[in-house]
Amino acid sequence: MAVFTPLDDAQVASFLSRFDVGELTQLQGVPAGTENSTFFVTTDQRELVLTLFEQGDHEELPFFVELLDFLDEHRIPVAGPIHDREGVALHELAERPALLFPRLPGKHPKAPNLTQCQALGMALGRLHRVSQHFPGHRPNPRDLNWLSAMHHKVMAYLSAQDQTLMQDEVEYYQSVFGEAPELPQGALHGDLFRDNTLFDGDSLGGIIDFYNGCTGDLLFDLAIVINDWATDADGRLDQERHDALLSAYLAQRPLKAAELELWPAMLRMTALRYWLSRLLVVYVDPPAHDLTPHDPEQFRQILLSRIHHGALPLPEPAVSAGAH
Repeated sequence: MAVFTPLDDAQVASFLSRFDVGELTQLQGVPAGTENSTFFVTTDQRELVLTLFEQGDHEELPFFVELLDFLDEHRIPVAGPIHDREGVALHELAERPALLFPRLPGKHPKAPNLTQCQALGMALGRLHRVSQHFPGHRPNPRDLNWLSAMHHKVMAYLSAQDQTLMQDEVEYYQSVFGEAPELPQGALHGDLFRDNTLFDGDSLGGIIDFYNGCTGDLLFDLAIVINDWATDADGRLDQERHDALLSAYLAQRPLKAAELELWPAMLRMTALRYWLSRLLVVYVDPPAHDLTPHDPEQFRQILLSRIHHGALPLPEPAVSAGAH
């Protein structure tokens, strides 16, 4: 159970009294999640999600609130935080920062079909189009600077072959990206795996968990998505899912020339990003709670596949998804 700070009905009822959301009728802890305590809250008016923030830099929470408010105002399918009668969203409950959200419909797609990939691609393209105008700023905490600084911490736990692989890749990225022109910038989700989306059938109910949100290269966000949504168990890219997602994305936001040139390298770098972050959790900085870490080997395989097979050709933008 990923409820690290239990709450009772009286605490939550008192918390809800600040908002125009109705009276509490049911409180349920949510077992999913690795960092924060999450509860499904039912009132006599609506379904809600209550999140208590257990880890991380709490000073950065206003950035996430501002980003979600911005995306919600631009009709991107996210759960914008609910503000109280005074216009405040971020509160404290049980000595933890707390946010209240509407509960979005749907469930995580374990094996996304082509229609779901297309829906996600269109939503991400729209998100990136509007996020270029977001005024907030939070540097990407998992960019090339982080890779360069952190990869040394896991070297002692790797085989000689994997040590060489990681060192060579970091040096390759430093060379390629160090000489490149600046890529289009904007606000990113930063961790848009399948389990950070909700689908009601083939309809995208929403994109959730923006707590890796930051500002930086839009291409970084897109590469993370392709490496998860369009990758087979052996690490190779699936042509159909790749094309469905990217054709919908490109109809909303065409890539610039520099992005097209750096796309294969970005796919590799984001694969290494997750290989390294998972190795750090396993060997260096285990989670504060009794949870099973993700297997680093998955992203080692993805990285090797991107090195050996490269990127697939980008598809034509989908006419039916047309930008608007």
